[in-house]
Amino acid sequence: MSTPVVKKQDVKKNWYVIDAADKVLGRLAAEVARILSGKKKPAYVDYMDIGDYVVIINADKVKMTGKKWDAKIYYRHSGYPGGLTETVAKDMLIKHPCRVIENAVKGMLPKNKLRALRMKKMRVYAGAEHPHTAQQPEKIEF
Repeated sequence: MSTPVVKKQDVKKNWYVIDAADKVLGRLAAEVARILSGKKKPAYVDYMDIGDYVVIINADKVKMTGKKWDAKIYYRHSGYPGGLTETVAKDMLIKHPCRVIENAVKGMLPKNKLRALRMKKMRVYAGAEHPHTAQQPEKIEF
């Protein structure tokens, strides 16, 4: 028996659009990470980037359960002594609504060399409009 080998040029990459309005952040991020990594395809291999493109709209209307809006804290460090900056989730949603979803999806992807390539295939927009209509993205509901 021979083992079939997937070639990168043989894999067709689709475009999907997901409306994040009234979706729970963790469940949305898990589904997006699965699409980006290609786990929904029958030809999935973990060493190759065969995932699809994802466009997320209405990032400013995403939900969190429980008291996460006040308890979840995002950390950044400038690299200088004393340069640690803390931001609460509700402030992050007001200032940078796209980063909330980007950080959640990035945390759910495997920590390897393919994570940066997979993150480049995700586009997040705060509003309902996006400039990717030429790619004819398919709408996903879950």
